[in-house]
Amino acid sequence: MGKFPKNIKIYEQGEVPFDQYLEDNNTVAFMIIKNDTIQYEKYFKGYDQAAIVPSFSMAKSVLSILIGCAIDDGLIKSVEEPVTNYIPELKENGFDKVTLEHLLQMTSGLEFNEGYGNPFGEVATFYYGTNLRKATTNLKLKRAPGTAFEYVSGNPQILGLVLERALKTKTITAYLQEKLWQPLGMEYDASWSLDKKKNGLEKTFCCINARARDFAKIGRLYLNKGNWNGRQIVSESWVKQSTKIDTSRGSASYYQYQWWLPTKKGDFMAAGILGQYIYVNPAKNLIIVRLGKNKGKADWQGTFIKLASTY
Repeated sequence: MGKFPKNIKIYEQGEVPFDQYLEDNNTVAFMIIKNDTIQYEKYFKGYDQAAIVPSFSMAKSVLSILIGCAIDDGLIKSVEEPVTNYIPELKENGFDKVTLEHLLQMTSGLEFNEGYGNPFGEVATFYYGTNLRKATTNLKLKRAPGTAFEYVSGNPQILGLVLERALKTKTITAYLQEKLWQPLGMEYDASWSLDKKKNGLEKTFCCINARARDFAKIGRLYLNKGNWNGRQIVSESWVKQSTKIDTSRGSASYYQYQWWLPTKKGDFMAAGILGQYIYVNPAKNLIIVRLGKNKGKADWQGTFIKLASTY
C-alpha cells in the first residue's frame, strides 16, 4: 500500500493537512489510485461522486484517443495524411502541407488567438459561437507547419472536424460512447458540449462533461497501454506514440499528441485551464485526478510529482 497523504509540505507554509491544502486551493474532487486501488477519494465544496465537472482542455487528450481509434478502425489512414484530405476547403488557406500529426503536436503554424479574456479572439468564437464548422474552415496559417510548437485550441478543433468527416454518419459523441464510455464501463453517461443543439459539432478543444471516477478510468486505460481488462481499446503503439518525448519536427519535449509530459520519467497528463487533471505515472502504477473550480494558488504538476515520489 502507498502512503496515505495526511500532510503536504508547502514551500511558504511548511506542512499543512492534505485535505486543507486541497480545499484551500478550490479543489472539488481529488483521487489517488495506486495498483488499481483507490487510496484517496474526496470531494469538496458541495461536490460528490456523482457531480459532473467540465473537462476543459482534458478533452483534447480524449480526442487524441479517438483519433487513435479511428486509425485502428481504418477511418483515418495515418497521422501523415494532409488535413485537406478531410477538409478540402482549407486548401485555399494553404493547409495542404499541414498533416494530422502537425495538429496533434500543435506545430501546424496556425494563426489563432488563445487569449481567453479577449472577446474577439478565435478561442472566444470557438467557445461561444454557434458555427464551429465555418469558423474552423476560415482558419489561416502564420508560419510553415512543423517549425514551432504553439498551444492553441484551433488544432484540436480542426482535428474534430477531421474526425467528424471520417466518421461520416456517426457523431463524435456516439463514437466516444462506442469506443470509450461503454467498453470502459463508465459509471455515468458523459456529454460533449456542442456549438448548437441541432446538427451541432462537438467542441473538441474542450468541454466533455463527466465525473472524477470516469476521468480516472481514462487514465487507467493509458496506464495499461490501451488495454482494458484484456480488451485492446486503442492500439498499444498509439499510446506509446502519444506519451513519448519527441522533439523532432518542431514539437515540444513536454507535449505529445495532446498530452502533457511533466518529467522525462514517462509520466503524462491531460490538463484543463481551471486545474482539471488526469495524471498518470506508469513507473509507480499511479493515477491522480484533480478537478477544481480553478487552480487556486497550487502548483498542481509539482504536487503530483511530489505525491508520486512518496509511493
